[in-house]
Amino acid sequence: MSRFISPLVLALVGTILFGDGAYIHAKAWLAQVLLERAFDRSVATGQIVKPWSWADTWPVARIEVKRIGASAIVLEGTSGQALAFGPGHLDSTADAGERGVAVYAAHRDTHFRFLRNVSVGDVIEITRRDGRHFRYRADSSAVVRFDASGIAPSARDFELVLSTCWPFDAVTSGPERYILHATLIEPDE
Repeated sequence: MSRFISPLVLALVGTILFGDGAYIHAKAWLAQVLLERAFDRSVATGQIVKPWSWADTWPVARIEVKRIGASAIVLEGTSGQALAFGPGHLDSTADAGERGVAVYAAHRDTHFRFLRNVSVGDVIEITRRDGRHFRYRADSSAVVRFDASGIAPSARDFELVLSTCWPFDAVTSGPERYILHATLIEPDE
């Protein structure tokens, strides 16, 4: 009897663990659908539109790397709750297209998973919620400690930094961050 129960218990535990992992990715996907709708309404109306009534954040930009088919809606702020649903715009950094450094951060296993496929030279397109569009070119990447990023928010140029945890395939958090740096190549069209 016990040799039948053990495989059943293992199958049940495996199903639960798989379901938990699938839930995280399903939530991230559904959130992006709702965020996309809210972002489109923000661009159309010029107003802040929350993706759902109880949201404590709202879409501020769309980021795209067309060469690899990557796209994500960026949210205001980088609280744990905001990052659960999409990349966040780091408070006290410039908006995309403004002088200084715009910093977007996201989880490596969901919304910024695509960063592993971005190469130096790739074009990163940002559309802000006010409809303005900017193009940046990735010009460098680095792995740094979380407390030694070297990002200077008061930079005099027009820069973009995308940041996520490192290494990409880790299953636990660690002190290292992957930083992708880009410079504005084309202002609002």
